[in-house]
Amino acid sequence: MNKEKTNTGKLLEVKDLRVSFFTPAGEVKAVGGISYDLNYGEVMGIVGESGSGKSVEAYSIMGLLQSPGKVIGGSITCDGEDVISKSKEEMSDFRGKKVSMIFQNPMTCLNPVYTIGNQLVEALRAHNKTISKAEAEKKAMEMLELVGINNIEKRMKQYPHEFSGGMRQRVMIAMGLICSPKLLIADEPTTALDVTIQAQILELMKDIQRKTNMGIIFITHNLGVVAEICDKVSVMYAGKIVEQGTVEDIFYRPSHPYTHGLLSSMPRVDAESYERLVPIEGSPVDMLNPPDGCPFAPRCKQCMQVCLNKMPPYVELGGDHRSACWLRVKEQIDNKEEQTNE
Repeated sequence: MNKEKTNTGKLLEVKDLRVSFFTPAGEVKAVGGISYDLNYGEVMGIVGESGSGKSVEAYSIMGLLQSPGKVIGGSITCDGEDVISKSKEEMSDFRGKKVSMIFQNPMTCLNPVYTIGNQLVEALRAHNKTISKAEAEKKAMEMLELVGINNIEKRMKQYPHEFSGGMRQRVMIAMGLICSPKLLIADEPTTALDVTIQAQILELMKDIQRKTNMGIIFITHNLGVVAEICDKVSVMYAGKIVEQGTVEDIFYRPSHPYTHGLLSSMPRVDAESYERLVPIEGSPVDMLNPPDGCPFAPRCKQCMQVCLNKMPPYVELGGDHRSACWLRVKEQIDNKEEQTNE
């Protein structure tokens, strides 16, 4: 699992990705034209509340979108390969070797009637037809050791119900890494775990990422997790990326009102006992009938008339930091006018 010398530059490019679900009630525009890049060895967090399109976007990269979901536009390029144009057989080969995924609930992903060892070996042999069973078992044991599971020979013969929640999640990480993918997608892998186990899992993922130089997309609604593991962040709301930037940009220089709302609703260690958390008032938009303008406008305290009628463009705020907000557009116009008057 050494770092490959060629692993530099862009690992994943997503351009104007649009995903819809065609239901009897109408078209649900789950992802509405998102774009981002991920380099080798980089960790990107995708944050947002439930229903914002985070997991749908991840399933699109994996080729795991279920009917009636469909990619209706845009492109996904991973390690130089066009993902969307691949057939089912090609995607089956692509998954595991190039990209792998850790799901939110390990108990629903592990087969209860097969031993942990059997499932790891089968996962490896499904993607590597030339490896022998003995070699696959050796690799499976190495992976369990890598993710911090002790007494490996005994554990290989045990069933999922004999593992704790944290141990099962470690097994899922081992299964995700067993084929040495270049990209790992982690879909809220620590949500069901208590805080101490969560910290161990995050430390484990950071350690493995450093050793292998793989890229990670970390999907979560927990901003504390983002601060711990990510290099950069994309904030999603109603199928759109409303703000992108480094972790420092998002936490110390948030620009979009939704990002401000997420940060204000997060508990802080340094907060005084009398300080209350500030919730984001209102309800998420109806994705069957998304608004013409900014999707966050109906809940935004700084909403202007233009916000309701027209989707704002991205405003570059320096470096990789950008935000889709009419307030930022107005600021730029005001600044230019001031400079002209001077």
